[in-house]
Amino acid sequence: MTQNRPAAVLTTIQGKKATVPLSVYWEGVKQAFDEMRHHKLRTSLTLLGMIFGVGAVIAMLSVGEGAEREALKMIESMGVNNLVVNARSAEGEALKSEREHSIGLSLRDIESARDTLPFVENWSAEKNVKVFSLFSLKGRSDAKVAGVTPSYFELSALPLGEGRTLNATDEDYYQQVAVLGPEAARSLFPQGNAINSLIKINHQWFTVVGVLSEREGSKSSIQGVKLGGERNQVFIPLTTALKKLQFNTLESELDAFKLALTDGTEPSLASKSLQHLLDRRHGGEKDFEIVVPADLLAQHQKTQQIFNIVMACVAGISLLVGGIGIMNIMLATILERTGEIGLLRALGAKRKDIARQFLIESIAISATGGIIGIAVGLLLALVISSAAGWPVAWSPFSILLALGVCMTIGVGFGLYPANKAAKLDPIVALQRD
Repeated sequence: MTQNRPAAVLTTIQGKKATVPLSVYWEGVKQAFDEMRHHKLRTSLTLLGMIFGVGAVIAMLSVGEGAEREALKMIESMGVNNLVVNARSAEGEALKSEREHSIGLSLRDIESARDTLPFVENWSAEKNVKVFSLFSLKGRSDAKVAGVTPSYFELSALPLGEGRTLNATDEDYYQQVAVLGPEAARSLFPQGNAINSLIKINHQWFTVVGVLSEREGSKSSIQGVKLGGERNQVFIPLTTALKKLQFNTLESELDAFKLALTDGTEPSLASKSLQHLLDRRHGGEKDFEIVVPADLLAQHQKTQQIFNIVMACVAGISLLVGGIGIMNIMLATILERTGEIGLLRALGAKRKDIARQFLIESIAISATGGIIGIAVGLLLALVISSAAGWPVAWSPFSILLALGVCMTIGVGFGLYPANKAAKLDPIVALQRD
């Protein structure tokens, strides 16, 4: 009959040692997996709660981490320490009415800001060009065209792939040169070799002097504010665009400009000063809007925090159900092995030996569910990324957190069954068998 006893308990009885050797725990783990194999269906149903719970935790943290990194990349393109001013479009009579009081965004707004506001360190400006045709001798493109100042590339953190960006000479002498986004370069020059080649924008020829490299990031907006678009865009000197390309006479001189703030300047406070200045210059017309990237980041983080709380509640409920399942299966196991427990107690096993064995079995079930749940969570995150287009990212912290929660669930919901098994009266247990 002794051969049917749990090996871990037998080892402790025979060893008569005050300290428990590691071999006892190892034997206890083997005994736990033997029990799991003996009750495959019951164990599988119990594992589902842990698998779904841990899978939800991993997927939630992966999506949350991916969204956070994506937001940081997008904010970097605007500059956390920058202010962005965009022109608000109006048409017809509304535009004519605005122009009676304001000429719209202009270079003079930037000059006034630089002269008046001490926290302005650098600036860039942008004017979008209405494109009728854009082609080269090797291909055509539907890319957008924008006239920009040389500092635009630095303040927008646009990485250069080959060639050069625009410089002060291009601005001063109205040079007809262009820098291409990577997608625009592929459309206009399918076989490569874009540098020093010619492209035609509307009725003007431009020489390509640079091509941007790909920048990571899959989204083009954050908190409703559109970003990016440089992948399929052509950049030319702002002065060249204003002088040599046609625009509506009522259009504002600029579509947007960006101000880089000095270190230590609070963007929210700086935006209020800029708002006051531009309101006076524009006669109170609301023909512009100021975007504060730092505020956008804070709003995104708050939204992400709410999402994480909701997902954590869902994952917590799943783990709670899994923990209840573990407690249920362990209580059922005690009923099945009551005679065995009584026999071991009669042969000298202590209560803590019995409790330890059942606790090991509880932890083994939760750990197994946790490991499978991690795999399910990673797969679920990939499915979410593919189906919804959300970015995902993994970190060792999320996996360790999921495993830690799993082990805690195993211990927490295994303590009561383990203590119940340990407190069984040996005589009553043998009689029940």
